Amino acid sequence: MTDTHDLAVIGSGPGGYRAAVLGALRGLDVVIIEGSEWGGCCLNRGCVPKKDWYHSARLIAAQEHFEGRGIRGTLSGNLDQAWTHQHEVVTTVRNSYRSYLKHLKVRSVDGHARLVGPEEIEVRGSNGTLTVRARHTIIATGAEPIVPQPFELAEGRILSTDTLFDRPPPAGERVAVIGSGVVATEFAYILRMLGREITWLTRSRPLSRLGFSPQALSTLNSRLAAADVKPRQVPGYEAVHHGEDGVTITASDGQRFEVDWVLLGTGRRPHTDGLGLEDLGIGTDRNGFVMRTETLQTTVPNIYAIGDVAGHWMTANHALSDATIAVDNILGGNERRQDGRFVPMVVYSAVEMARLGMDEDTAEDEELEPAVGFAAFETSPRALGQDEPEGFVRLIGDMDSGALLGGEIIGGDAGELIHLLSLAPDRDTALAWLARGTWNHPARAEEILNATETLASKWHLQAAIFGDGRGA
Repeated sequence: MTDTHDLAVIGSGPGGYRAAVLGALRGLDVVIIEGSEWGGCCLNRGCVPKKDWYHSARLIAAQEHFEGRGIRGTLSGNLDQAWTHQHEVVTTVRNSYRSYLKHLKVRSVDGHARLVGPEEIEVRGSNGTLTVRARHTIIATGAEPIVPQPFELAEGRILSTDTLFDRPPPAGERVAVIGSGVVATEFAYILRMLGREITWLTRSRPLSRLGFSPQALSTLNSRLAAADVKPRQVPGYEAVHHGEDGVTITASDGQRFEVDWVLLGTGRRPHTDGLGLEDLGIGTDRNGFVMRTETLQTTVPNIYAIGDVAGHWMTANHALSDATIAVDNILGGNERRQDGRFVPMVVYSAVEMARLGMDEDTAEDEELEPAVGFAAFETSPRALGQDEPEGFVRLIGDMDSGALLGGEIIGGDAGELIHLLSLAPDRDTALAWLARGTWNHPARAEEILNATETLASKWHLQAAIFGDGRGA
């Protein structure tokens, strides 16, 4: 059986789903192909269930202020019930998601896709083999967990973040969280709030590679310590043994850690197995990412690659942004280019952390003149009223032009507030756009305005940010 479409999307995670929906909304005849669970990692085993648990964790953490607020009682976490709750949320979202695709007349195909030509895809499913033809294809096959040696997955004992959500969590209070990236930093806190005793093992300082400022990391470490979550740095792992009594981890310096089960937050690798990339001359880099241009095209111009399979950022945010750009380029002649630095990066841990754009070092490397505007939440009426005065807004502007180079928001609702830094028509006018806006009071968002005004005043950028007649 052969079918022809304007656009074929391989993978139904956030990037693939967004590409299919946007393509259909803009008039394309779209087919989306999924070889595993609809919704990909983000919906089934990533950001959606994790954010569900994070909300519970924050509710539990808030009780440290109950007495002062005149609230009586205590809260405790139940991980088993939390698992059930996220499962119900995921099922609801998945049903809505598939219903919307059907409403948009996007054709859904179950099976494993293999590219056999620039405009031809072979799909092998339980009902046999189907050939799909499409003028354009978007590869959005995501990534899979890395399980580093000497760890090996073992049901109920050694889990990846994928298998954590496959079935109810193991028994046992003592959990080792392995890794220093976003996932480990988030789960070490979330599982602690949900009642587990955490041993957090890292080989490097947590989040040290993400560009967050020293002030941001200091705030995070302080809040983690207050929650009794502390990373323990080890040089490596010598051996891992598991049995009926639990898991024993031996570090390469001889330290031994005994826990009931282990959660690996040790990164992910692009999922390209069986795609047939090599047959079409589509290359991958040394880390396995599909190689693409700034317009997100592979070496086959009508085939695009988006999200975790092609971008080292490996966030749903980047996949969604990639999807928008890929569809725009399919319809508009490949005019748009991606700069992943300006897609929000958010961490949900003992304090929310969000950033986008450059840091000072990167700006200087590009021969720009960075200037910093700062506003702390410790004097925000809204933050004080929420008992969450930790954190700040930190903006980086260009001293010559007043353009927004980057921004960082640390504290409550940071993951929501960061969007205000990405909505202006362009980065050249972003700070002016913020400065001339109108704001609710009292609100955390006001600190973005305060940081903008501080930057303008401190670095004599009033004219660039506020316009002529507002100072030099």
